[in-house]
Amino acid sequence: MEAFVPKWIAWETTQQCNLKCVHCRCSSEMTSSQGDFTTEEGKRLLADIAAFSKPVVVLSGGEPLLRSDIFELAEYGTSLGLRMCMASNGSLITDEVCARLKQADIKMVSLSLDGSTAAIHDDFRQSPGAFDGVVRAAETMRRNGLKFLINSSFTKRNQHDIAPTFQLAKKLGATAWYMFMIVPTGRGEEIMNELISKEDYEEILEWHYQQEKLENDLLMRPTCAPHYYRIAPQRAKEEGVSFQRRSLSFSTGGGKGCIAAQSICLIDCFGNVKPCSYFHRVAGNVKETPFREIWEQSEIFRDLRSFKEYKGKCGQCEFLNVCGGCRARADAVYGDYMAEEPFCNYVPLRCR
Repeated sequence: MEAFVPKWIAWETTQQCNLKCVHCRCSSEMTSSQGDFTTEEGKRLLADIAAFSKPVVVLSGGEPLLRSDIFELAEYGTSLGLRMCMASNGSLITDEVCARLKQADIKMVSLSLDGSTAAIHDDFRQSPGAFDGVVRAAETMRRNGLKFLINSSFTKRNQHDIAPTFQLAKKLGATAWYMFMIVPTGRGEEIMNELISKEDYEEILEWHYQQEKLENDLLMRPTCAPHYYRIAPQRAKEEGVSFQRRSLSFSTGGGKGCIAAQSICLIDCFGNVKPCSYFHRVAGNVKETPFREIWEQSEIFRDLRSFKEYKGKCGQCEFLNVCGGCRARADAVYGDYMAEEPFCNYVPLRCR
């Protein structure tokens, strides 16, 4: 099991959220569950993780700033040697919050920005004023000397705005920009017809490759888009160039696409461990089984590490070891997490 060590864990500290985004993986809103982790139980979870490895732990939600003990949990995680980060929609970020983030030694905060204008972003987030909130959060964090990255999610309703959104993230002073190609889980299941087509998917990832080659200031990462790790070496080979990607100190590392259950996982607010933030299937519960035992012995996690068992085109593909296809998307579309990636139009050499 030495090859598979958790490097990045998202802990859904609450499902409550003050927004109601169209793509939310856990269908969060203000009436959603706070979960059932007490402060002490949360600390025990962090200690359990730290006894196994020292990954990045992202305090997520919902909106984690709605938890009254979030900074206490963050400080405790830091004291254990965990690299604590936070994922926020930005609307609750203030100078006071920034001071507490610094005190807890939060390494990075991710903010969500899904459009270059209020009209586009607020429509995606289904909350008037959300755009102004995230722009204000970025400005507040920059003023307080805190690093932040920007996550941007795209469907057909806002894919025309990808390049302008990237430019705005850069203008706001983000350390990195992560372009999310959404997985239809949670509320995202309701907008299945809005998922970006295979053809457009390929074109967008091509744009990302060309942009990333030129970008010196802002680190770029396509997320939930594993076939980028096929496209980048393909294009570099065609162009006769050596394309080396930069990375952040807190990143999962490695040049691989889907890393669910391989170096990342999610722990939801009820203690359920899942291969990634977009998997609904449960590998085990940390309130019943030690985290390390779930990570090393659960059937789902073992399956996802058995590359020879992947099905369809993915199982035949020469890029399997660097791409792998999105396992959560395969599960959402086909009901089989070992099936081929449904939003890839590449034909493997063995299938031609």
